[in-house]
Amino acid sequence: MIMGRKAVAGSVIGGIAETQEMLNFCGERGITADIETIEIGDINRAFEHMLGSDVKYRFVIDLASLK
Repeated sequence: MIMGRKAVAGSVIGGIAETQEMLNFCGERGITADIETIEIGDINRAFEHMLGSDVKYRFVIDLASLK
């Protein structure tokens, strides 16, 4: 494999069908992610929190704040 410049790759999270199955499962059971919505102007603050391991939720940027 090395001399022929070949590679083997895979994904532990599955493909599109598996991802859709997981989203359907979560939707049917009301399973959601915990997020903190931030404005684009707060991106540096969010980054500092991430670097300091002071993050409770996933940050999601409110795209309306780009205006």
